[in-house]
Amino acid sequence: MSGPVSQGGAPHIPVLIGAIIEAAGPIEGHWIDGTFGAGGYSRALLEAGADRMTGVDRDPLAHEMAAGWLAGFEGRISLQENTFSNLDVYGPADGVVLDLGVSSMQLDIAERGFSFMRDGPLDMRMGQDGPTAADLVNGIEEAALADILFHYGEERAARRIARAIVKGRPFHRTLELADAISACLPRPKPGQPHPATRSFQALRIALNDEMGELITGLEAAERALVPGGKLAIVTFHSLEDRVAKRFLQQRAGKAARTNRYAPEAEAAPAPFRIVTRKAIAADADEVAANPRARSAKLRVAERTEAEAAPADRALMGLPGPKNWWSS
Repeated sequence: MSGPVSQGGAPHIPVLIGAIIEAAGPIEGHWIDGTFGAGGYSRALLEAGADRMTGVDRDPLAHEMAAGWLAGFEGRISLQENTFSNLDVYGPADGVVLDLGVSSMQLDIAERGFSFMRDGPLDMRMGQDGPTAADLVNGIEEAALADILFHYGEERAARRIARAIVKGRPFHRTLELADAISACLPRPKPGQPHPATRSFQALRIALNDEMGELITGLEAAERALVPGGKLAIVTFHSLEDRVAKRFLQQRAGKAARTNRYAPEAEAAPAPFRIVTRKAIAADADEVAANPRARSAKLRVAERTEAEAAPADRALMGLPGPKNWWSS
């Protein structure tokens, strides 16, 4: 039986899946795939020993694309159209896997508007409702746009790009916007990323409130997991990896004190134990087989018996205002 495939017919290769199975093993019981996408992680975990999977994704297309291979796992997997910030409603779980950021399925479909390499409508919505990236780019003030590019794309030329976008708008197509961004930046040297990479990342994160979803989703995973359950998080850029790292450090009782002069309070029991002391990266063989694994990092933690509680978001490093539209 063939594995999950992207819209273009190419097999979907779940990044760092071998490392997940090794670090979070033994794989058994009920697992929640909070970012189902093309279903690669769910399939691999079922084949590795999970008794059943719950796949969660807010993108209706993910559910449509899975129809072709789900029959081979009848009775062992269910799909839920929801955000992963609500994944705890499908618990309890023996494991949770989160593959963050945009999926290869979404990048490969030009009409979704995520890619600066394929021409399509400037959309970028993870789901299929609410404002689009075109609404964001064309509707907010220059200062707010620059803040988005700087905070969520870590783009040093944020103000220059925002100025060029405001001068050239309205924008309705992906390549139209990518060309405008490229025109105000130096030509990249061989091996460097496309000039619009950081800006497209930033717009996507802001539009879909990905950082807010990430913190809420990690809290939901904490509530869903049984003692001994494993949380596996795969990240693809420094911003989301930093948030994931700080969350696990805090919830494992290893967060740095914000005020070294304040009396040290008695620490509450830690809800997690960190399994991977350092983030695991893909090896050369995996990167050669799947170039999208190049920037991926994996962090794994084990749930303890301590009660779940909200994370201290002040320690998470979440950037920028939440409501860009009113900035």
